[in-house]
Amino acid sequence: MTTSGSPRMTHARAPGKLNVFLKVGALLDDGYHDLATAYQAVSLYEDVRAYPADDFSVAFGGSIDTSGLATDGSNLAIKAARLLARVADFRGGVRLEIDKNVPIAGGMGGGSADAAATLVACDALWGTELGREELLSLASQLGADVPFAFTGGTAIGTGRGDQLSPALAKGQFHWVLALADFGMSTPGVYSELDRHRERHAQDIFPAEVQPHVDMAVLQALRAGDPVMLASVLHNDLQAPALHLEPGLSSIIELGEENGALAGMISGSGPTVAFLAADLDSALELQVALSAARLKVLRATGPVHGARLIAD
Repeated sequence: MTTSGSPRMTHARAPGKLNVFLKVGALLDDGYHDLATAYQAVSLYEDVRAYPADDFSVAFGGSIDTSGLATDGSNLAIKAARLLARVADFRGGVRLEIDKNVPIAGGMGGGSADAAATLVACDALWGTELGREELLSLASQLGADVPFAFTGGTAIGTGRGDQLSPALAKGQFHWVLALADFGMSTPGVYSELDRHRERHAQDIFPAEVQPHVDMAVLQALRAGDPVMLASVLHNDLQAPALHLEPGLSSIIELGEENGALAGMISGSGPTVAFLAADLDSALELQVALSAARLKVLRATGPVHGARLIAD
């Protein structure tokens, strides 16, 4: 519970993510799929400031258009705050102000980062002192990507992507991100994957029920070698995303023609992530893609997960 010494505002920050490897298991009876993914947290951040209030509200700002975002109880940050309040038996509310820098509906987990940062900010604002492990447990109740936004770094995700184990990663990887001017529905891309597998059942191996991350991916991350990692980047959702939005193929080709080691759809899309050999290569690629009138961001990884920031 808050006391007279409680802060007037707390500020937490959480990163977006890339799935440098993503295998999707067979469709299960409950309509979901198990995943095997290698996450990397990257230096695009969501900043959440939490202020004392009697009820729960959220407002958005930042470097991207947030006009289409829900600000009611369906928003994941509001859900995170209410979950923490319920578990901690906190009777007040919070006013959340979120500066968004992770592309919306771009396959990079911006909403999950909002939720993770909200847990950290509200825990500090309210003095609930749940501790990292209990906050991580709450994160896992909010969505598959929220626990990773909480922990950051590099990790292997299994189950729905929320069962995390840390992965060793050396050095720094340089990414250039080409942003689309539209979003893609994650459930829609998964449904298209199921249809894609049905259409090509005679030509492709059946999907595993419990997929795994290829050992070569772990070796590339451990070595900190972008050339090695580029050769093993993989995303099962890329084919269905390209089927739904064929124009993304030309963006991948353009990046690879201009020096990217490899390009792929990030998560369920439509952001295209390009891995560069080094900083100079990333800068050159950023210029080339910008010249083609694409909206481009540059990021590095891995970075820390959700944490408090001293304003």
